[in-house]
Amino acid sequence: MLKLGVLEQSPVLSGGDAAQALRDTIELAKLAERLGYSRFWVSEHHNATGLAGSSPEVLLAALGARTSRIRIGSGGVLLPHYSPYKVAENFRVLEGLYPGRIDLGIGRAPGGMPLVSRAMGREAGKDKEGGFVHSLGELAAYLEIGPPLGTGHPLAGLAASPVVSTRPEAWLLGSSAHSAQVASAMGAGFAFAHFINGQGGQAAAREYRLRFRPGPLGSSPRVAVCVFVVCMDDDSQAEREAASLDLRLLLNDKGEYGRPVPSREEARTYAYSASDRARIAENRSRMIVGGPERAERQLYTLAASYGADEIIVNCITADATSRSASIERIAGLIRKRIAR
Repeated sequence: MLKLGVLEQSPVLSGGDAAQALRDTIELAKLAERLGYSRFWVSEHHNATGLAGSSPEVLLAALGARTSRIRIGSGGVLLPHYSPYKVAENFRVLEGLYPGRIDLGIGRAPGGMPLVSRAMGREAGKDKEGGFVHSLGELAAYLEIGPPLGTGHPLAGLAASPVVSTRPEAWLLGSSAHSAQVASAMGAGFAFAHFINGQGGQAAAREYRLRFRPGPLGSSPRVAVCVFVVCMDDDSQAEREAASLDLRLLLNDKGEYGRPVPSREEARTYAYSASDRARIAENRSRMIVGGPERAERQLYTLAASYGADEIIVNCITADATSRSASIERIAGLIRKRIAR
């Protein structure tokens, strides 16, 4: 049975602010739990005023307090910025608070421009592949989901606190075949960011399964694909609602990252050039837009093309009401398929 999760980026909406975006995230998590979604992930972005989610660990603590069953996790922690030891302690605290419900999604992207990396204290060369894989191994050791650090390691014998009985489920997030290769070598689950890169993910997922070996971050392969979805009552309404996301992605392509999600009116009246229209059409490879029948067909086609165990939907529209409606309709599609 295909599982269904949510990736939430806490988008700031036109006319709103970041505080409201965070409140909307909490309400969306509560809704996803009521609807039977398997997991709810929150992202990490820096120097992006249009997205309020800069600290997934803090936000996860709030989400866990307002939900009771759904798995919650990072989509993902940008490990090159941080000490693996501190990441392990953050997630051990979360496991102590919400045992058996925590996912540790890990990314290697900077989550912002080079200035962000400098501000975050990233060491020169730390983002090179050897450093990232080394950090993953350290993280696994501190979480006790991988082998302990060897006696020759300068930090051998160091334990991460608090001592809790459960461990987070580890995933590696990526938008390239390279990320899939690292995930397969480390034993992590692999989540492909189709909403970032609509090309090549299927080949990366196949390569991941082919190369997978049990490792410090897990023992069995797991594939998820994350995609933008706008699902409304019918195709025409979905197209109208998706126009705000179309414009947002277009503005991002033009380097305008800080703007809130455009309103319906802004999307309707924007002066689109021919090249803008072409770019919007290209971006649609990263999205599923439609009424229930079209959305269901495209969701299952996408999942099959990836051999995915789970679809993780990222719903961004002009307001919180339509986002919630889209999340609810998508859950209905899965329930309908199960009932057949």
